[in-house]
Amino acid sequence: MKNRNRFSRLFEHLFSHPWQVRHYFCNIGLNVIEQAIADSEKRHTGEIRFVVEAGLDIYEVLANKTPRKRAIELFSQLGMWDTEHNNGVLIYLCLADHDIEIVADRGIDRHVGYARWNAICNEMEVCFKRGEFEGGVLQGIAEIGVELEKHFPENLIGAESKRKKNEISNKPLIF
Repeated sequence: MKNRNRFSRLFEHLFSHPWQVRHYFCNIGLNVIEQAIADSEKRHTGEIRFVVEAGLDIYEVLANKTPRKRAIELFSQLGMWDTEHNNGVLIYLCLADHDIEIVADRGIDRHVGYARWNAICNEMEVCFKRGEFEGGVLQGIAEIGVELEKHFPENLIGAESKRKKNEISNKPLIF
């Protein structure tokens, strides 16, 4: 989370609404993101989910909930930890805080680690600063896919199954 005073953060969240997400992500862009996730998941056994939130509830801001804490909360609520190979990855974008977080389950996280996830977030932020929100998310999905493919390639599912079951929806969520 970027350094700002508490009042400034409260103000930004107070005036953030889910309809504002459409300024950054149109329906076509969200469909492209959904398809990119689906395409990535054909090459590995991992599950990727993208969530964008305009802002937190005012009470969460007053309680000083960080975007990281919110991302972990959503990771749990969405069942990202409940995949067969423990390799779910959540990309969480909080527009009011200008923050991107990646939360990964223990199966993939033990191979990749904080430094790499942070580097992917930084690459996405560079795109966002140029106003390329869809492109930044697509780049993040591609980079996460590379890591999942390296550590959990599609051939892990076994010869008895032609295609793995999609355990987590690929549809981006807007809060």
